[in-house]
Amino acid sequence: MVNRKDKIMKQPNYTASMTAQIIDDYQANKSVEEIATSIGKSVRSVRSKLVREGVYVAQEKKTSRKSDEPTKKMLLKQLDGLVDFPTVGLLGATKVSILDLINAFEKKQ
Repeated sequence: MVNRKDKIMKQPNYTASMTAQIIDDYQANKSVEEIATSIGKSVRSVRSKLVREGVYVAQEKKTSRKSDEPTKKMLLKQLDGLVDFPTVGLLGATKVSILDLINAFEKKQ
């Protein structure tokens, strides 16, 4: 018995000409969003196709500003050097509050 699915050929999502076109557009520095809009596909679909074809280069991710700021732990160590009481209880305080304490105690010295 022949399965009906075997007789029906699935149409590909991207024709050879579409694939060539999106590769050309991408290499011509067109954004993935522009390419997706022009061919009526989603950005995710176009990006995936470009990855499978080996031409997509991932965008560099922006670093969060948190990496530039001192951590709460670092601020508490700094405060520890300024005061004569334990700062362990201040772990729940916000960074802004800890910075205010540091500034206040530095002014007193």
